[in-house]
This record gives sequence, structure tokens and C-alpha cells, in this order.
Amino acid sequence: MKTKIKIGYVGVGRRGLHILENCFIKMNDVEITVICENVDKRIEMARKVFAENQRPMPKFTKCYDDILTDPEIDAVVIMTGWDSRPKMAKAAMLAGKYTAIEVGCAETLDECFELISVYEQTGTPLMMLENCCYGRREMLALNLVKQGLLGELVHCTGAYSHYLNSVELFAEMLSEKEKAEGVTHYRLRHYIEKNRENYPTHELGPICKVLGINRGNRIIKLSSFASKAVGIKSFAEEKFGKDSEYAKIDYKQGDIINTIMTCDGGETISITLDTTVPRAYYSRNFSVRGTKGMMSEERLAVFLEGMEEPVRDNEEEMYEKYDHPLHAEYEKVGARGGHGGMDWLVCRAFVEAVKNGTNTPIDAYDTVTWLAVGALSEQSIKSGGMPVDFPDFTNGKWQNREPAVRGKYCLDEICVDEKVRIVNEG
Repeated sequence: MKTKIKIGYVGVGRRGLHILENCFIKMNDVEITVICENVDKRIEMARKVFAENQRPMPKFTKCYDDILTDPEIDAVVIMTGWDSRPKMAKAAMLAGKYTAIEVGCAETLDECFELISVYEQTGTPLMMLENCCYGRREMLALNLVKQGLLGELVHCTGAYSHYLNSVELFAEMLSEKEKAEGVTHYRLRHYIEKNRENYPTHELGPICKVLGINRGNRIIKLSSFASKAVGIKSFAEEKFGKDSEYAKIDYKQGDIINTIMTCDGGETISITLDTTVPRAYYSRNFSVRGTKGMMSEERLAVFLEGMEEPVRDNEEEMYEKYDHPLHAEYEKVGARGGHGGMDWLVCRAFVEAVKNGTNTPIDAYDTVTWLAVGALSEQSIKSGGMPVDFPDFTNGKWQNREPAVRGKYCLDEICVDEKVRIVNEG
């Protein structure tokens, strides 16, 4: 077991800088030795973060190969935009570096198959840093399911319901400082060119863990349906004028995408992408339905067999009774790191795997399964919502997988490990 690991960090844009500043740089068993970034302004922002935290200044480079060829680097964390991640991840695994990628979706199914091919060729772990798998609500659901309190599972729902037009897609164009530099967000290009479920993993990751996907169960079919695409154009006309560049674009992305998946075990999954028309609140619409009860994010409630209807707003009571051991401990030491602490937990999960030389709790098969939804949904939408086969990236191994790595951050079993500290700050 390593007591300290060295990380090569790729991309310090908004998300990359946030995770660096609030998570990895605070951990005394992690040293960021090299940062790869090609925007000078971002490099300076990262330098400032290291100076303010009194941490050793890393080497800064614009050449990714500098990370791959550094024999001292144990792991690579890739926080770039969606398009470059698969290629970078393959190169990192081929270089023998533990590899973590930020959430998103793959451009094509071929990218997913190539990632699995490299993983199986090298045995180098690949982990999507899906923070929502470590959300307190999602882990409460996992604990309820593993204790059998919801009975036999039947259906799960989820969503990425987050109005992004001003806060994400056009944020840079609306900023006078950024606008002067001609910056455009990489996500916007996807909304212009594609019509798909482009951000499924916040909801799908926790659902897959609850349903045992890739470990005794798998997704077999997917159907996706898109509404018309008018939200972004309407927003652009209002903000930039009807004769503006952005108002004249023919946006392909439907405003609401609904996707239904069926599983080998007979369960169904329903997820929704809702990011371009106004909405009153952010929601992941997480729910788990079983023969003995349900969990509902929308009602902030858990309903178990024997309770009297209606039930609303009893989550705090349920946390007291059924909180996942990881979060029960985390609440005592104090959540940190952003998004209610789940950013910190997913980063710690990756770090502990690297330190111990084990597979990651979100493994390569999980990662590519979630990445694949983008391309599959696009295929289904183009065919009018016809079902498409969901690839079995495990090639049959889902029926008899090797045992999950037990530990504090395990997402396949409920494990308690008091020896491993959640907070390992420097």
C-alpha cells in the first residue's frame, strides 16, 4: 500500500479547478506533480491555488505526453471537455496510470468499446468520477435496497433537470470579459450538432449501482424520445437579438429527452434530460420503487411497508435510521469539497483505490456503460424512438463477476471500514 500518490492532472477549467481546489489539493496523501493545461489564464489561476494552499508547485505543461512519460506519476485525472476524454483515457491506461475521467457521455459507441479493449488489455483501472453515486440520498437508497427494505426492485427514475442556458451553455458569451476573448463553451457545440441524452450519468450511475448493473444484471434495451428544439433559440433571440449569430443557429438538441431502459432482471429505468427551457428548481428526480416500498427525491421521502399514507419530508428521520455508514461517519467529521460532500467522497474513493492497488468502485465496465447512453439515445431518436440493443461491454461476465473490492467506498456492498479516514487533509 502506498502512503502517498502522485497525480498528473489534466484540465483546470471551471470544473477542473473546483475539484483541484476543494478536493485533491486538500489531501495530504496526494501530490499533484504535473498539470496539463493549454490556456495561460487557467494556468495562472491554478498557480494561485497552489500558492494559497502552500502546496508544492507542480510542473505546468501543454503537452499531455509529459504526464504519460513521467514514471513517478501513479494516476491521471482528466477534467477536460467531453470530446478529448476517451482518447486521453486510453493513452493513460496504456501508460499504466490509474485513470479517472469527469462525467459526460461518449461521442460514439466505438469509443466505449476501445476503452474496454484497452482496459482488458492492460488491466489498468478506469473510473468515472460520478459524484452523485456518493450523494447522501443516493447512498441512503443503496443502503435500503441492500437491507431488503424496499423489497424486489421494479422501477427507477432519474433526471438531469437543470436550466443551463445562462449558467453553462452561454455563460461565457454573456460575460463581457469572456466575450471579448471569443470564448464558446464546448457543450454548446453538442447542442448545435446532436440530439441525444447527453448528460445521463448523474442519475444513471446511482441507479445502476442500486440495480446491480454489470454485477448480476444488465441493461438490454434503450428507447429515447426528443421534444422539439426551441428553448435555446428562444433564449438566444432574447439575449443576443434575432439577427445575432447565436439566434440564427439551427440547434438540433431537443429541449426534453426521455429515455426508457429495460434490464435483464425485468426492471425498467426512466431518465430525463431537461436543460434548455426554464424550470423552477434543479432536480435529479431520483426514485427507487420496490415491492415493499419506495424512495422519492421529489417528496423527500422514504415509504416503507406498514407506513400510513401520505408520506412527505421524512428524509431526515430516514437518515437517522438508515443512513449509509459512509455518510453517517461523514456527517460527524463534516462534509466538505462541494455538492454536499460528494465531490470529496468520489475523489477519496479513487485515491484509496490507487493507494491500495485495487480496482475502483466505479470500474471500467460501469464507466463505459454510462458513457454509451449518449450514442445509443441518438440512434434511437433518429429512428423515431425505436428500441436499440444495449451492448454488453462485459461480454457475459456480468453474470459471474469477480467479487467487488470491499472497503469504505464500495458501491456494490455495504461495507464499514473504520481504519480508513474519510478526511485526510494536509
